[in-house]
Amino acid sequence: MFTARRWWERRGLQIGLLGIVVGSAWVLRQTQGALLFEVYQGITRPIQMLQTPPAQEERLRDARLLELQTQLVELESQNKKLKELLGYTEKEPLSSRPIAARVTGRSADNWWQQVTLNRGSLAGIQEGFIVKADGGLVGLVESVTPNTSRVLLISDLKSQVGVTVSRTGAKGVLRGDSSAEAVLEFYEKVPNAKPGDFIATSTYSQKFPSGLAVGRVKSLDLKKLPASVAKVELFPSIRSLDWVTVYPKPENPESEKIGSANQQSEKSN
Repeated sequence: MFTARRWWERRGLQIGLLGIVVGSAWVLRQTQGALLFEVYQGITRPIQMLQTPPAQEERLRDARLLELQTQLVELESQNKKLKELLGYTEKEPLSSRPIAARVTGRSADNWWQQVTLNRGSLAGIQEGFIVKADGGLVGLVESVTPNTSRVLLISDLKSQVGVTVSRTGAKGVLRGDSSAEAVLEFYEKVPNAKPGDFIATSTYSQKFPSGLAVGRVKSLDLKKLPASVAKVELFPSIRSLDWVTVYPKPENPESEKIGSANQQSEKSN
């Protein structure tokens, strides 16, 4: 009896600790650590409650600071664009000086068809005025209110622009394709053109002055009937228009009917 008592005194503490460890491991396994998590939460909750208000306030300050920084970057970007536009327009003669305007309306349903500008008749814009952006021709003013203008883009399916291949003078009609590319229908069956050629408005155009940059030939289809066609990559970033310049329509344009007559003549031959 005395021997068993002495053994228990020596081993009892170890057995007790071992039982606690085994029991804790079993509880953790059965509860998947939930009990330990609850104990941890109970211990740290008072500390978290003391720290939460300052942390939340700091996060709000950081969010506000990021918002102000974003607005500052946007304002600086717009200011730079305006300075470039104003510097560009001041170089033009007074009689043909363009009007700077910003795209303020665009519907997802007609993204490639039209845009709305924030300037209208009060700024001197009229129907038929020409719209350009970085890269070249964008479209034509279709309708005007005192403070807004609606622009028909050259990427619209019903848009038609008389154009020419700058390198060779080959002519045709550029039609919109509801994308960043357009289709050029040549007047000639076998036009003198190749991929990489630059495209500009032609002297046949009734709506636009000649020489306005439009795009670059991307590919040719010489087997297309009744006339050869080309895919043209448009220079202006019509996908993401922001600021544009609006010009008066040409005063003495060549008749586009000449181009139509030439096309009919080519077809008949």
